[in-house]
Amino acid sequence: MNRRRTVLHAVAALVAAAVLGVAGPASAAAAGPAVPGQGSSGEPISPGILMLSPVSESAANACTASFVFKSGGTTYLGYAAHCAGTSLTGLSGCREKTLPLGSTVLIERGNGASSTGRLAYNSWATMQRRGETDQSLCMFNDFALVALDPSDAGEVDPSVPILGGPTALDTDGLRSGEPVFSYQPNNGGTVVKEGKTVSDSGGGRSHRVNTTPPGRPGDSGSGYLDGNGMAFGVLSTQFLDGTGTNGLTDLAMALTYANQYGGIGRVALVPGTEPFAPPG
Repeated sequence: MNRRRTVLHAVAALVAAAVLGVAGPASAAAAGPAVPGQGSSGEPISPGILMLSPVSESAANACTASFVFKSGGTTYLGYAAHCAGTSLTGLSGCREKTLPLGSTVLIERGNGASSTGRLAYNSWATMQRRGETDQSLCMFNDFALVALDPSDAGEVDPSVPILGGPTALDTDGLRSGEPVFSYQPNNGGTVVKEGKTVSDSGGGRSHRVNTTPPGRPGDSGSGYLDGNGMAFGVLSTQFLDGTGTNGLTDLAMALTYANQYGGIGRVALVPGTEPFAPPG
């Protein structure tokens, strides 16, 4: 759910869902070159930080970083593949157009500071290259990685602000009613969303969650933690059936696909250095 445009599609027994998007401000998309290594002049690069993917000279998809990942000596931020979409017409990652790998992503760090990364992996582009037709993949494998500039490595904090964690990667899915938490600071209002899982789709590739408030446009890519602080999902869609629920890509399955076919080495989640401390 980036903030550029709204797209409707029938998902899971004709339940309408949306990848939401509104163009980021022209000033943000065309603010001049970002400078890596801003140090103390900006916030640390961490889960929840704002990420802008320019799709034209005047517009950028605004999304939210999920978690920090590493492969060899490269550090990545995760977000949703549709955050790099260029002309969304549906929800099938096997058909949607995306920015090319290597495209610049602006990372807004506050206090006028910013850094740049490059689009290093996009599940949608990878599925298209491989000619995937499995609908559980096409509809629910929505994950991308942005490689950070090496000069910014010392500015990265893998801990989720306020919540702490992630403690590890959840690899066995979720049970119905399990508590979930997400840090989503880019829309104002409540920054920590909490709620419960509702159901799964696509053989566990997608989790439907109900949080208060729900994830909204601009929150796309946000990471979700379970009741033990384990990272399990990335925000992908919002259901438009009046339930106010969201659809999340299963992170463990998305990483498995990336590690098999992404061509960037074996990528692993970086655990947070702060203990998980859910609200209440």
